[in-house]
Amino acid sequence: MQNPRYDDYPHGITAIDTDYVRPYLDASHLIVRDGRAAFVDTGTSHSVPHLLATLERKGIGREQVDYVLVTHVHLDHAGGAGALMQALPNARLVVHPRGARHMVQPDQLIASSIAVYGEQAFRSLFGEIVPVASERVVEIGDGEELLLGRSRLLFIHTPGHAAHHYCIVDHDANAVFTGDTFGISYRELASPKGPFIFVTSTPVQFDPEALHASIDRLMSFNPEAAYLTHYSRVTDLPRLAADLHADVDAYVAIARAAREAADPQQAIAEGMRGHLLQRLAAHGTAMSAEEAAQFLTVDIALNTQGLAVWLARQ
Repeated sequence: MQNPRYDDYPHGITAIDTDYVRPYLDASHLIVRDGRAAFVDTGTSHSVPHLLATLERKGIGREQVDYVLVTHVHLDHAGGAGALMQALPNARLVVHPRGARHMVQPDQLIASSIAVYGEQAFRSLFGEIVPVASERVVEIGDGEELLLGRSRLLFIHTPGHAAHHYCIVDHDANAVFTGDTFGISYRELASPKGPFIFVTSTPVQFDPEALHASIDRLMSFNPEAAYLTHYSRVTDLPRLAADLHADVDAYVAIARAAREAADPQQAIAEGMRGHLLQRLAAHGTAMSAEEAAQFLTVDIALNTQGLAVWLARQ
């Protein structure tokens, strides 16, 4: 295996590239405090060697890892949790109560992911999903805290992207670990104006009102930085939060406008593509419209599926 790609940040935080699909798409974050460690999100089972190699390169023993923290159980965030737990003798898996059963008995999670991606792509993308023994699982409530070394980590439930989503407020770093609640910010889309961010409405639990509330709740802690799974550290959070709120409203408008179309899903896809390309042009991203559309093909498809499911529920 190649040496893992990772970026070190202040307060003992490291973003590890999980090597999911392409470079700098999906991050696991390692937090080290007072000689104790935790992973935030894991990538897939294919990602586990990169996470363990990073521990080794940093001189951190596997027995020093106290927690594997999965913000939600979508497989690009939690698919590798079971395999990683097998390698970490002292770690406990910390998960939202709504997601815990899927980590212990992943059959339904596997089936729903195959429905989205197809079986061949599922196997290629995610590999084997290893169950986690129930006695090693901690179901974390809204507002509960855990200690990592002497650092307090606060867990807040943040529905909107997924009903089984939490975010982590890291008081010592004045930062939040946001999974997918605070959107996606690929490094390739940044411009001289700073990072570009957009909402992910991946199926099947997109909830616009809940997402607005979750974004506001994250911002109520006045964090200096957010660590996104896609991809890692962003600052200038008030601007990014405003962009996310505008996106949520735009997504709802796109879906509602497609309701009477002959092919609503196709209409949503066209609306989503046009919306994101217009935003990228205004942001000054260096990619051409054609390059950006190609780069965002999978995101546009997943967002479209999520909005179609949301529209069908209305």
